[in-house]
Amino acid sequence: MPSTKPLILWFRKDLRLDDHAALATAADEGRRVIPVYIREPAEAGTGPLGAAQAWWLHHSLAALARSLEAIGSRLTLRSGPAGRVLDQLIDETGAASVYWNRRYDPPGIAIDKAIKARLTEDGLVIRTFAGQILHEPTRLTTGAGTNFRVYTPFWKALESSGEPREPAPAPTSLISPPFWPDSEPLDSWALLPTKPNWAAEFSEIWQPGEAGALERLDTFIENGLTGYRSLRDFPARPNTSMLSPHLALGEISPARIWHATRGLAGRFASEDIIHFRKEVVWRDFSYHLLFHFPDLKSKNWNSKFDAFPWRSAPDLLKKWQRGETGYPIVDAGMRQLWRHGYMHNRVRMIAASFLIKDLMIDWREGERWFRDTLVDADPASNAASWQWVAGSGADASPFFRIFNPITQGEKFDVEGHYIRTFVPELKDMPDAFIHRPFEAPLLVLKEAGVILGETYPNPIVDHKRARDEALAALQGLKGE
Repeated sequence: MPSTKPLILWFRKDLRLDDHAALATAADEGRRVIPVYIREPAEAGTGPLGAAQAWWLHHSLAALARSLEAIGSRLTLRSGPAGRVLDQLIDETGAASVYWNRRYDPPGIAIDKAIKARLTEDGLVIRTFAGQILHEPTRLTTGAGTNFRVYTPFWKALESSGEPREPAPAPTSLISPPFWPDSEPLDSWALLPTKPNWAAEFSEIWQPGEAGALERLDTFIENGLTGYRSLRDFPARPNTSMLSPHLALGEISPARIWHATRGLAGRFASEDIIHFRKEVVWRDFSYHLLFHFPDLKSKNWNSKFDAFPWRSAPDLLKKWQRGETGYPIVDAGMRQLWRHGYMHNRVRMIAASFLIKDLMIDWREGERWFRDTLVDADPASNAASWQWVAGSGADASPFFRIFNPITQGEKFDVEGHYIRTFVPELKDMPDAFIHRPFEAPLLVLKEAGVILGETYPNPIVDHKRARDEALAALQGLKGE
């Protein structure tokens, strides 16, 4: 017979009802459930990673509260160190159990271990569950029993380990406690920007919350999965899933995404399905790396890069952040980031390569900027991806792979649709010069209404010269 004492269900970056192992277990056990979200102090490092994700969190929590109300429950919001808040709630409600889904970032792991040990010692039942990634970071190992450092063997090990578990359906009702604890008003958390409201255009493309995540998945399968392997690199095409911010706050589980791609072989090419799954699994690989190398966001995985001669150039960094580099594909990406809190993945690689290898600015500066401005900021994927581009990470792209921002634009935004959307001052440039306005004849510039250095900047560096300098710095590193 289940305990009559309430159970605290602690939500973290798992803001959904569907395929939520801790919630499903509590509901199946017939427990009196008190759903709680705790806004931990910023120094804990477990909340939204930046201002853009704080905007998303506000709307996601509002959506979760509505979903819980629809099944006869409610969401309690509290602020403070997690251990202290849980103690207060246990005292107030007489709860005898706390359930949560595990998190895998180093600060979160440390906090959870301490709370679990202390509350267990106090006689409470603490149960933790998997579900934020497809496989626990310690589950997959190499043949030698060590952690993976290269993605392809990791993917093969995951693929050969069998299909991920079936996702659990959302509960249709929850039993309420005898009384509800007080909840802080969501608006009092001031997660939304006001003066200025730089997120005003985020809602043009985003619907935070579980319903938005499931709708985005359905839309992608219907409209974006066909041709995914080859077309996902073209930023003006609708062939990316746009699920990353929903995954970042756990509005949808990777198991639900994987499950949605089962049985589609008759409708879609297997190579498209497999490649999409590989992109989902890159997130698992990133958490595998973070778990085994907790300093991934701040230290080079490859310590040889510790001696790299990074340039201190605040003015250049600011121009990159503002999308004023004079290279249209880079500027379009950085302005998309500011306008929508998002950047297409191919353009992320181009923009990151430009910062690291054209401007010779430390990859950690870019990682910090993306953390603050991306709605899909993720402690594992963000750090792993920046180190991948820098050449300092696990299974990294070599440093000497330096993207040419002109030819990359010409290859992946052939007619300049992406650039015209986010760099409107170039919208009337002909296709032949949209990616290289600095080479356009004066008459062409005049007809397009472009004045270099005034309406659109001249290049802040010469790519060929910058490339040579970066390779020379790499050679010097090898020579040490």
